[in-house]
Amino acid sequence: MRELFGLEGKRVLIVGGGQGMGEATARLLASLGADLAILDLELDRAERVCAEVREKGITAQAFTADVTQEAQVVDVVAKVEREFGALDGLVCIVGMAGWAPLVEMTTETWDNDHNRNLRYLFVTAREVARGMLARGSGRIVCLASIDGIRSAAGHGSYGAAKAGVIHLVKTMAAEWSAGGIRVNCVAPGSIITPRIPKKAPEEEHALIAPYVPMARRGTVTDIAKAVTFFLSDMADYVTGQTLAVDGGFLATGGFGPPPKMAGGTMGLTK
Repeated sequence: MRELFGLEGKRVLIVGGGQGMGEATARLLASLGADLAILDLELDRAERVCAEVREKGITAQAFTADVTQEAQVVDVVAKVEREFGALDGLVCIVGMAGWAPLVEMTTETWDNDHNRNLRYLFVTAREVARGMLARGSGRIVCLASIDGIRSAAGHGSYGAAKAGVIHLVKTMAAEWSAGGIRVNCVAPGSIITPRIPKKAPEEEHALIAPYVPMARRGTVTDIAKAVTFFLSDMADYVTGQTLAVDGGFLATGGFGPPPKMAGGTMGLTK
């Protein structure tokens, strides 16, 4: 079965690999024989994931950087390729939303959301792609959100940044395909992550379930499976695409602005 994926011995850098979707992706890739560089803001998290996946017999190395700082991204990509080896794959997981109606949103919130969702991705992919282009092959997977496809009321800066991710993926695919690089995008819907309680409040589930045809929130493993598909040989003729992993939510047309709840909104993003 591993042969179908073609990931045995491939070297993959997971940016944001220390928890949540990144950790789940690391586990799945390791089970298919990929060697992993785990980059996280907190080195302890990256080292913990590395220790776990090494038990599957693969090579794993932890790295740390603040990816919102361009100089740190440039340095850490160079360090990864120097110490870990030439990269076959890149997965960019990092993302976070600021919440405010547009009329109350500050330019600081706007800039922060674009920096930590779109700008860092551009810088990271650019640095990694240079090596991939020189070698004539590579696979890049970026994380967007269904909020980059539908309206993102209450967190418009995040939605705009994720829409930018989706567009940037198309452009990277168009520019880099001739150099042997495939670039694709996964757009999660409502996913249970470490930032969202694993057991959602009953009222939150009641609000979400009627609008999701599969009647549940997604898991980090749901996202890891989609990422792995794009990295694998099974997607050899796929580039520039965005796959919504949302339980069918977008197929219903969505339900407009997210309702307010105690402690914030219902959390229909990563």
